[in-house]
Amino acid sequence: MPLMSEPAWRRACAAALAGLPGITPRRLSALLGDAPPDTVWHQLGDGMQPTEALVSTIGQHLGEVLGVWRRHVRQTDPADVLARYDQAGVGVWTPFDEYPGKLTGDPWRPMVLFHRGNSLVISAPTVGIVGTRRCSAEGLANARRFGAELAEAGVAVVSGLALGIDGAAHAGALSVTGGAPPIGVAGNGLDIVYPKRHRELWRDVGEHGLLVSESALGVSPEAWRFPARNRIIAGLSQVLLVVESNKGGGSLLTANEALMRNVDVMAVPGSIRSRASVGTNALLRDGAIPACSTQDVLEVLSMNQPDHVLIPLRLPLDDDLPVLEAVERYPTSTDDVMLRTGCSMGEIAVALLRLEESGWISGIDGWWQRVNDDTAEGAHCM
Repeated sequence: MPLMSEPAWRRACAAALAGLPGITPRRLSALLGDAPPDTVWHQLGDGMQPTEALVSTIGQHLGEVLGVWRRHVRQTDPADVLARYDQAGVGVWTPFDEYPGKLTGDPWRPMVLFHRGNSLVISAPTVGIVGTRRCSAEGLANARRFGAELAEAGVAVVSGLALGIDGAAHAGALSVTGGAPPIGVAGNGLDIVYPKRHRELWRDVGEHGLLVSESALGVSPEAWRFPARNRIIAGLSQVLLVVESNKGGGSLLTANEALMRNVDVMAVPGSIRSRASVGTNALLRDGAIPACSTQDVLEVLSMNQPDHVLIPLRLPLDDDLPVLEAVERYPTSTDDVMLRTGCSMGEIAVALLRLEESGWISGIDGWWQRVNDDTAEGAHCM
């Protein structure tokens, strides 16, 4: 291991494993299993014994694939791989270290998740908004309105950066000054903009919100990657809203992924004469919750929050981040916060009040405690 911390080395090996030739989410999951990335990396280089999961996933070409991977490992330095990600401003999450709490218990979670932007956004209440690329003008307007009004309420809009409904929802979220920034889930490497027409949208989501992908840098958009991406959208969403969908649209696949995770699925009713509403009307027929306004969505979302209360999370100011990092998940005294930050009592008092008003911490009689499980990871990754 080079001169870096153990967590950094694990992230380096995870990024390198995600870049193996011919790797897929299923293969990476079978390869890692319950073993940390650094252990698997060394085993691959030494000629690992294939597990049952690998045999089942790869099949008759297992020997050939392992041979290709072994040669790749021997020619690759994970430290160089991680340096490339650092230079690109892309972070690495794995279930073995920092990882979004919303995906922790997901049985189909990505074993490596790349991210760029403000990782604190991942801790906000989330609503996924998806729909068809071939949408109506009314569908575009509805998606933009839902995106804007949810962001204004402190809800991060999760979507797939695609043309049509996805892009309109993100554009709506970005149009709100001081609202919750959106989360964009890509089906390719974060250094490749797809679709190209959304170059500005990608830039804005990355600068003001968060971009995530399980694909390594340099990975091109391939058709099979987008249905795989849909499970991440569903996993990050506490409610999934389908604005418009045709009979066999990809948004219906996302809805199915949400249902498998017990995520409430909502749909906007549409005209029975509109092809763009065939899928959403079918969802409503089969039991999806109607979404006729943003308030409908907020009411369902509030049922999924602790104590059935929706707490809008504003992102902390940069000056407040050291104070946020100093507050533990168990009660922490104001004196401890002052010792850990080196800030004056006046500065700390103001920061603590702002963080409490934003929903990041709670305080009683001079003792402070983090409210959100993802706060530590998100703040540390800024």
